[in-house]
Amino acid sequence: MSPKTITPDLVGLDIGEGADKSDIIRALAARVAAQGRATDAEALFEDAWAREQKDETGLPGGIAIPHAKSPAVTVPSLAFARLKPGVDFGAPDGPADLVFLIAAPDDAAEVHLAVLSKLARSLMLDEFTAGLRAATTPEEVVALVDEAIGEGAAAAAKPAEAAAPDEPDPAPAATADGSTPEGLLIDGRPARIVAVTSCATGIAHTFMAADALTKAGKDSGIDLVVEPQGSSGYQALPQSVIDAADAVIFANDVDVREEARFRGKPVVRSTVKRGIEQPDRLIADAVAVARDPQGARVTATGGGSAGSGAQQLSWGRNIQRILLTGVSYMIPFVAGGGLLIAISFLPFLGGYGIALAHGSSGVNNAVYTLQHYAIWDLPPQGLGYYLGAIAFEIGSVSLGFLVPALSGYIAFAIADRPGIAPGFVAGAIAVFMNAGFLGGLIGGLLAGFAAWLIGRPAVPRWLRGLMPVVIIPLGASIIASGLMLLILGAPIAWLMAQLTTFLNGLTGAGAIALGIILGLMMTFDLGGPVNKVAYAFAVAGLAAQTPASFQIMATVMIAGMVPPLGMALASTVLYRRGFTQVERENGAAAWLLGASFISEGAIPFAAADPLRVIPANLAGGAVAGALAMAFGVESRAPHGGIFVFFAIDPIWGFLLALVAGTVVTAFVVVGLKRFAAPRRAAAIAEEDAVDERMETAVV
Repeated sequence: MSPKTITPDLVGLDIGEGADKSDIIRALAARVAAQGRATDAEALFEDAWAREQKDETGLPGGIAIPHAKSPAVTVPSLAFARLKPGVDFGAPDGPADLVFLIAAPDDAAEVHLAVLSKLARSLMLDEFTAGLRAATTPEEVVALVDEAIGEGAAAAAKPAEAAAPDEPDPAPAATADGSTPEGLLIDGRPARIVAVTSCATGIAHTFMAADALTKAGKDSGIDLVVEPQGSSGYQALPQSVIDAADAVIFANDVDVREEARFRGKPVVRSTVKRGIEQPDRLIADAVAVARDPQGARVTATGGGSAGSGAQQLSWGRNIQRILLTGVSYMIPFVAGGGLLIAISFLPFLGGYGIALAHGSSGVNNAVYTLQHYAIWDLPPQGLGYYLGAIAFEIGSVSLGFLVPALSGYIAFAIADRPGIAPGFVAGAIAVFMNAGFLGGLIGGLLAGFAAWLIGRPAVPRWLRGLMPVVIIPLGASIIASGLMLLILGAPIAWLMAQLTTFLNGLTGAGAIALGIILGLMMTFDLGGPVNKVAYAFAVAGLAAQTPASFQIMATVMIAGMVPPLGMALASTVLYRRGFTQVERENGAAAWLLGASFISEGAIPFAAADPLRVIPANLAGGAVAGALAMAFGVESRAPHGGIFVFFAIDPIWGFLLALVAGTVVTAFVVVGLKRFAAPRRAAAIAEEDAVDERMETAVV
């Protein structure tokens, strides 16, 4: 018999005085581990906290549901805390006093995920939350939850029902007796809407949004059916229901599965959390877009990115999202190719001379041509040279895909799969015309929007099958590549030549100024839009394979490593008493994150004390960027930090710039904490005392 999901030992009542949400999540994770349901309380906390950082889990009505699928979890579990007073989990109506930590194994079976999702749906019921607030013992809480998730005596008689994945709950059909507000009528009848909900873990928010939308549709008197796409499986809506709908609501934090089913439908897109908090507004927006002939539609190709995304984002933000999608898909080509070339330069392989003579060994001396002589006698340097030449060849070919991949996946972000082929072709044309990454970027945009526009009109059913595989790729390739060849390619190539000449000519003060700018951008928002722009510029520039492009990449990498390393040095070595216990623990983890070039390792510090941490990061980033450019540090790898040392030259310059930036950041943040409106030692001690009380509470 499977262990129960919740037991009295996993329940804490009227706790939490002086705590914040990280304290609560950590305490609940410790309860789960203390009962042998998780192998590592800290690992479970980190996974739940990472989910919390992406999207706060506070919900209206004083509820919070931090949750995670974690390898540390061995038994699907619910840990509950009733807080007094409540703690802010980011809900719009104030602090939460009812907190469930939903802990699922990383490979949780559907039956377990279905049980956990039932709790999320029960939290939408007023009588359930009222019972939790009125409970006087942990046993009463367990009984309420058992009944909600079907683990009571009644459920034991019907185990098959519990194993079934949650199915969409159709809302009752709207009536025509005047109960539906006029604003929700279409052609004199209640609107018909379908919705899809899904969140990152597919456990809680997915089903809470589904229930909130269903209830709002019922209360409004319209016909609304929801398809929750959770980790416990999902049942696709009948195509006839979708075809009859006036509009579709996508309340999602992840991609909609089989989105092509909804092609051509008026669409409203939002986060899943908005589906929980503002279901009435989403319904009103869906009716409005259904009435608007120019409203956003799910594209005929099934992607919907350009048309629907523009409704939720400004054009600037939408273009940024599209470009960053292209860069993210391009990075593996850069990483693989760049690292292979760097490996080929190792002294015991080809050395730097391999770049001049790689062809003779890499191409002509294939393995099956070596039978006439011993492999270690190959000229000029034997086996090592031969292997280095092979690595150089593979790396060079991989890097040759850089611009086409950038272009192809930019087009993919706009028009889904039908955009990939014309995007790759436009990128290849950009390479052919020496238009570089800028040509690939523009070619990808042209190909994507051309594919999106060609796929937008409704076509006869017999023609739909040819659209994504023949007509759209053909038409978009002609348009995008034709424009590149006939009009845009030459001026872009000229501009790239001027830019390359300018960057290669930067010396002295000019190079240092560029390094400072890049350093400031990388450390300003720690993985945010400014940081991503600088990183995307550096990665895309690697297509040029010039010393300037390698120097820019090294500068960006070094500056991005400085914030977490600086916070780690300050919080664990220089000024421990100026940081809370939680911050010191984050600082210990930040050493590895910084060494790996993960700037986000400094986010907890910046979130807790932005007025001191951000200026310190900027100061260290500027110093590191300036020194990296001054020393001419080059990196052929787009990521990896200190672990790709073999792709960096000179390594001493890399380390010196990194250490200098780290030390500056650490000393500036310590100075600001000590002398610029310093936090009292008593306040730090009190926060540490709260941590100790929370740890004691779970023992």
